[in-house]
Amino acid sequence: MKKLAMHGGIPARTEPLPPNYPGAVVMGAEEAEHAARVIHSQSPFRFYGADVQNTVQSLEMMMADKLGVAYALGVTSCTAALVVALKALGIGYGDKVIIPAVTFLATAGAVISSNAVPVFVDVDESLNLDPNDLERVMDKDVKAVIAVSILGNPCDMDGVMAFAAKHHIHVIEDVAQSCGVKYKDRYAGTIGDIGVYSFQMNKIITAGEGGAIVTRNSDLFERAVRYHDQGLLRPAFKELYGMEASEEASAFVGQNYRMSEITGAVLVEQWKKLDPLLHNMRQISERIRKQLAAEIPSMVFRKSADYEGDIGSNIGFQLRSAADADLLLQASAAENITMYRLYGGKPVYMLPQILFQRTAERNNFPFDYPFANPVVYSEHMCPRAEDLLNRTVFMPISPILTEQDEAEIIGGIHKIYSTLGF
Repeated sequence: MKKLAMHGGIPARTEPLPPNYPGAVVMGAEEAEHAARVIHSQSPFRFYGADVQNTVQSLEMMMADKLGVAYALGVTSCTAALVVALKALGIGYGDKVIIPAVTFLATAGAVISSNAVPVFVDVDESLNLDPNDLERVMDKDVKAVIAVSILGNPCDMDGVMAFAAKHHIHVIEDVAQSCGVKYKDRYAGTIGDIGVYSFQMNKIITAGEGGAIVTRNSDLFERAVRYHDQGLLRPAFKELYGMEASEEASAFVGQNYRMSEITGAVLVEQWKKLDPLLHNMRQISERIRKQLAAEIPSMVFRKSADYEGDIGSNIGFQLRSAADADLLLQASAAENITMYRLYGGKPVYMLPQILFQRTAERNNFPFDYPFANPVVYSEHMCPRAEDLLNRTVFMPISPILTEQDEAEIIGGIHKIYSTLGF
């Protein structure tokens, strides 16, 4: 048996794997040239300039066409997209929004920034929201649920949609980490009322920052357009979508979350690369999983509500204990195989600003609302999330891995599991 690198053996790989930036690692001349055209046109603002290139509009049309929805809107980030989505749905002070215990801080932060309060549900073995836990936190103040597809793995949307229909609440799909993921042959983000996407640096495609909203509902789209642009509905949207809204009757105060034409230019070229990226990650992930499963029958992978819809951006290994997960992380690092524990093993409600309900506002607004059922957060309130986060280790799958990379990854993981007896 080969000796582990952390015990003085030869590492499975001599070089680190490519960084976990799927879209960025395939950036090239296309993005640079398109961004340069915007700069040379001296028109980086989407609505007016010397020679507007309409890159943001092009991105929106490409997204809507591929995802099969009527409307898409580019914004500055996925956090902005979440806030805009919540405001489009009319959610605010005195409302509660259900979110999963396993998600990035921005999901909870956007709810709070929209003057509502998040309530947390536990997860199932996919580490996505468990529909069976939704009733536990439901009360008359809950107005929406945010379903988050974590690391390329789709949520059980049938369960979420059935719950939402029963209680007449809205569904927002947070697809920040999972652009292109499907659930039962439908793109995530198109199943609920509104879907939101991220184009931040380590997302599937990227412009460094950026986000988008998609919906099939014209009224929600108009409200989203207004909220992302100071409450305005500019002629470009009226002309493109045939909107005839009266400013006197329909205008309201919004924010500025407009996407720039430079960001739009980069994302148009990145969007063209999405299908090849997804194809590569799925194929590589499937080959690695299949061979490891054949060689190591005891290996337990993260579950999925729809394996065919998973985009293969990450492989999740579920260990028997947090101590075993620690060992796998140490051993894989020594072998030059990138692995990590998601969010440091902590549910989002354990972050101090959430756990202690701290905001920048007076009296920690909006947590000061006098709910009939007060919102109280505590350690261990979602025990499965804490357990699974601590004993699940993720390996990112780069779209540019070679056959040699795959062989070395498989060999290294086989060596670790065999030696440590997982």
